[in-house]
Amino acid sequence: MGALTFDLLLGDVRSLKQKRSVVRPIVAEVRRRFPAVAVAETGANDLHRRAEIGVAVVSATAGNCTEVLDACERLVAGRPEVEMLSARRRLYGEDD
Repeated sequence: MGALTFDLLLGDVRSLKQKRSVVRPIVAEVRRRFPAVAVAETGANDLHRRAEIGVAVVSATAGNCTEVLDACERLVAGRPEVEMLSARRRLYGEDD
């Protein structure tokens, strides 16, 4: 299992309503492209220029898990309306 958390800086956003109009399509695109992952806005809910999006994937191998998380990261990083400030990744093993 693996988890990935993005800290995003949103462009010209001046309200929480505008923030939703930027974040929702990103979450929807990740869901559409990778139906086996769980994705949601997970933090910075009260800040209109910042967003935290979390992605989780369960896989039989760490290699496949890493490939899926890499692809999700490339997808989000490629969105022109956001700047990725950080991407934190964690792989979980049987002992975690």
